[in-house]
Amino acid sequence: MSTSSAGSSARPATDTSPGAVLDALPHPVITVDGEGRIVSANDAAEHFFQASAPFMRRHVISYFIPFGSPVLELIAQVRERQAPVSEYRLDVESPRLPGEKVVDVYAAPMADKPELVVVMLQERTMADKIDRQLTHRGAARTVTGLAAMLAHEIKNPLSGIRGAAQLLEQSASDEDRTLTRLICDEADRIVKLVDRMEVFSDERPVEREAVNIHTVLDHVKRLAQTGFARDIRIVEEYDPSLPPVLANRDQLVQVFLNLVKNASEAIGDSADGEIVLTTAYRPGVRLSVPGSKDKVTLPLEFCVKDNGPGVPSDLMEHLFDPFVTTKTNGSGLGLALVAKIVRDHGGVVECESQPRRTVFRILMPAFTRAQSEKMSFGS
Repeated sequence: MSTSSAGSSARPATDTSPGAVLDALPHPVITVDGEGRIVSANDAAEHFFQASAPFMRRHVISYFIPFGSPVLELIAQVRERQAPVSEYRLDVESPRLPGEKVVDVYAAPMADKPELVVVMLQERTMADKIDRQLTHRGAARTVTGLAAMLAHEIKNPLSGIRGAAQLLEQSASDEDRTLTRLICDEADRIVKLVDRMEVFSDERPVEREAVNIHTVLDHVKRLAQTGFARDIRIVEEYDPSLPPVLANRDQLVQVFLNLVKNASEAIGDSADGEIVLTTAYRPGVRLSVPGSKDKVTLPLEFCVKDNGPGVPSDLMEHLFDPFVTTKTNGSGLGLALVAKIVRDHGGVVECESQPRRTVFRILMPAFTRAQSEKMSFGS
C-alpha cells in the first residue's frame, strides 16, 4: 500500500496542484463517478480504507462501504439534486474496514463535471477526542476553584479540630480516647483528600524531557505486582522501536499507576484477571487543538487493558469528571487527575469499555530532534 510520505516525495515542495492540496488534508477525500467507481483518493483516504489509491480506483465504493449504507444514499442524493449534502454520525463499519467507523460526511458535485461527486469523511472518533479534551479542561478548572476554596475553608478549621481532639485525648478515658483518635484520623483523611484536589490548581508549566515509556511502565508494573496487583497477571505488548515521549517521568508514573490500580480493582478477585500494557506508534493521529493554528501530531499510543466487568454505560460520558466513581470509598479524583496530567502534556486520554474488555488509551507527542536542540540551548 502506498503511504502519504511516498506520495508526497514524488511532488515538488512547491506543488500546489489539486492532488497535492487534497493530500494535505487530514480527512479522507474520494471522488466517485456516475457508476459508483472511485476516480481519485487522497492520502488520508488510503489510510482510512487501508488500501492504495490505484487499488481503490479499480473498485466501486460499495466494495469498501457496505450495500445500503447511508453514505451511498447520500452520494445518490447529491447526484440527483446537484447540490451539496452533509450528514453526521454515519456508521460505515464493514468487514474491510478495521474497527468501528463512525463519520461525518460532506458530499458535493464537481462544478465542471456534474457526474462526479466529491466525498469527504471526518471520523467522529477524532471530533469526540477533541470534545472530551475540552470537557476535561473545563472539569479541571471546576476542581481548581473548588480546591482553592477547600484549602482555605476546610484545612484551617480542621487543624483546630485536630488540635482540640489531641488535647482532649490527654485527659480522656480509654473509651473516649477511641473517639478522639477517630476524630484525628478522619481529619487527616479529609486533609489528604484536599491535598489531592490541590494538585488541580497547580498551573505551572510541566517540566518535560525525553522519557522512555517502557522504563515507566516497567516501574509501574513492579509497584503493582508487589502490592495491589500481586495476584493479577500483567502482560506487556511493547513496540521496542518506539521513540521517547516528551513528558515528565514522575507524572507519567502517577498516570499509569492510577490506571493499573483502577484495572486491578475492577478485576477484583477474578481467578483469570489480566492487565495488558501496550505501546504502539500511530503516525496518522493528528488533532486540532484550540488556541493553535497547527495540527498536533500525537503518534504515541499507550494502553492499559483489563478483562474486568467493564465501566457502566451511564458513567462512560462522565468518566474523567471529578467525583465520578463506582467505588464505595472512592474519591472520584483518580481519573480526573489522569485527564489533567495528560492534557498538560498536550495529549488525549479516552476509554472504550465492554464486559471483559476495557481499554484506557493515551495518545501523546513524541520527543523530536528540534525539541532536543531547544533544550540543549536552554530555551
